[in-house]
Amino acid sequence: MESMGKIRSSWDLYVEEALGKLESRKKFAPLRPMNASMAGQEEGAQTNLDEDEYETYQGIQPWDRLASQIQLPQIFFQRLMAGLELTSKNEREEHEIISSNQEKKFKKLTLFAGNDFLGLSRHPTIAKAMAKAAMEQGTGPRGSPLVCGYTNYHMALESALANLKKKEVLELQFATIGGQPRKFSDALNHASIVDGLKIAEQQGGVELSVYKHCDMSHLDALLTKCKNKRKVVVTDSLFSMDGDIAPMGELAHLRQKHGFLWVLDDAHGTFAWGKNGGGLAEEFNCEYDVDLCVGTLSKAASSLGGFVACSKIWKQWIQSRGRSFFFSTIAPIPLVAASYVSICHLLREFLQAGFYCVAVGPPAVPPKTARIRLTLTAVQTTEDIKRLAALISKYVKFQVPSYIDSSNYTSARL
Repeated sequence: MESMGKIRSSWDLYVEEALGKLESRKKFAPLRPMNASMAGQEEGAQTNLDEDEYETYQGIQPWDRLASQIQLPQIFFQRLMAGLELTSKNEREEHEIISSNQEKKFKKLTLFAGNDFLGLSRHPTIAKAMAKAAMEQGTGPRGSPLVCGYTNYHMALESALANLKKKEVLELQFATIGGQPRKFSDALNHASIVDGLKIAEQQGGVELSVYKHCDMSHLDALLTKCKNKRKVVVTDSLFSMDGDIAPMGELAHLRQKHGFLWVLDDAHGTFAWGKNGGGLAEEFNCEYDVDLCVGTLSKAASSLGGFVACSKIWKQWIQSRGRSFFFSTIAPIPLVAASYVSICHLLREFLQAGFYCVAVGPPAVPPKTARIRLTLTAVQTTEDIKRLAALISKYVKFQVPSYIDSSNYTSARL
C-alpha cells in the first residue's frame, strides 16, 4: 500500500504543477452546473432522478428476446448467402428497392453480432425514462459542458459511474501533460487507442513504444530500459477481436514496480464484468491500481457516449485541457437519463442468460487472421448458443483451451 501511495502522489504532483500553471495563466476551465427546469416547475425547485421510481423485473421477459432478433430484407439476405457481401455490384439497386418499400419480404435471424451485452436496448423501464426526460426537458441545453450543458442529469450519471468505478468521472477523452512522457501500448489495442497515440506522437507530445500482446516480460524489459521519468501504459481490458483478457494482476504488479500511469480501456468489460458491473478491474480486484479508466455507454448500457473515470485532480486537468470535451456539445438529456437508468438496473436485476454473425477481416484484424466474431449477450438462450455451436462445429474444429477441463469440454464450450 505504501508503494501504491508513492506512485499516486508522484503523478498527482505532475498534475498539480500543471494545474497551477493553468490557474496562474487564468486558463483553468471550471464546470458550470445547472438544474434543467421543466414547465410548471416552481422557481428554485430541482429536478431529480429517483432510481426507486423505476420498475424492475426478474428473469427473461418478452422484450428481452426482441433484443436478440432482427429481420433482414430478403434481397440482401440472398446476397449474403451468395457470398457477394463485399462487392458493390448490386448494392445501389438493392438500396433503391428497399428504400422505395418494394421489398416486403424479410428473413428473421438471431443476432450474434451486436454490442447490447445485457439486452437493455428493449427494456421498457429504460425506454420510459428516456421518453419522460424527452417530454419534460426536450434534448436539454445544447452546448459545451463548460458553457451551459452540464446539468443535474449529467451530474447524476457522473455520480453513478463514479460509485461504480470507485473514482470520479467525465464524458471525454483525456489529454496528455506536456513534456514528452513515454507511452507503452499493447500490440492488439483497439484502433481508437492506436489512432489517439499516433496523433499524440505526431504532435510531439509523447514517445510511443509497442509491447507484444499481453507479454508482461516484454513490457517489463521496455519499462526497465526506458529512462523517461513519466511513463504511461495503455491497454484494453478485454480485447474485442481475440476475446482474451489483459493480465490485470501482472499489470498492477508492474505499475507498483515502475511507477507508470495505468490507462485502462474497459469498453467491453464495464457493466458486464465484476460483482457490481465495475468491469475487469473490479473482477481482478485492482480498481485502485488503475489511474484512468476509459469506458463507453454504447455497449452494455445500450446508450451512447463515453467517459473517463479518474481522480478529482485528473478530472480538473481534463476539463481544462481535453479538447474533445470542451469543444463538443454534451450528450442530450434523454440519452443521459437512459444511461443512468441502465446503471440502476444492472445493479438491481440479474438476467438469465437462422443466426446473424459478422465476418471480420483486415484492417480490423491483422492480415491472414480473418474470423467470425460472435457476441454473447444476456438475452440469447442456451438453446440459441447450442444451435449456433452445432452449426459452426460442422466447419470448424474446436480446440480445448488450456484452462478448461477436457473431460467436460462438450458442456463447457456450449
